[in-house]
Amino acid sequence: MEKHKIIELKGICKSYGGEKVLSDISLDIYDNEFVTMLGPSGCGKTTTLRIIAGFEHPDKGSVYFDGKDITALPPYQRHVNTVFQKYALFPHLNVYENIAFGLRVAKRPEEEIQAQVKEMLRLVNLSGFEKRHVTTLSGGQQQRVAIARALINKPRVLLLDEPLAPSISSCARTCSRSSRTSASRRASPSSM
Repeated sequence: MEKHKIIELKGICKSYGGEKVLSDISLDIYDNEFVTMLGPSGCGKTTTLRIIAGFEHPDKGSVYFDGKDITALPPYQRHVNTVFQKYALFPHLNVYENIAFGLRVAKRPEEEIQAQVKEMLRLVNLSGFEKRHVTTLSGGQQQRVAIARALINKPRVLLLDEPLAPSISSCARTCSRSSRTSASRRASPSSM
């Protein structure tokens, strides 16, 4: 069976203030693959993820998703979700509403939102925290809320920035185990 290429980076270059951060990067990522980028601080790992997600545009090169050039496509039109180093949670919303946010934007039925949020809370071991404000959570709990919010929309690709932080690493293991055991119920995203 031939592997399906989901993301392809071709000749990506990016500079900031005249300093080259990425120089002619090419990378293929296949469906259901788990890819890790390792390197010292400042070597371009986060920039690469931001380019894949659409939050940055390369100075040169192209990003393909399922064989289509998405280089100019905005983030909300990509089948990619990102868990950032800084979590990017909404401080005015509680845990439940942070996780439900993407489904509300997509105007999903309330019953579906309730069921999916409950499942995500179980997945990241935060059942019972629904009404807590995210500002009252520990850093690890906030990271798990961010992961649940990213997974609830069932992205084709999940990007994790700084996944070796202890709480993300623990949750990534939990999510990986869960996605393997529930593969028959839903497709698991490719992760990077």
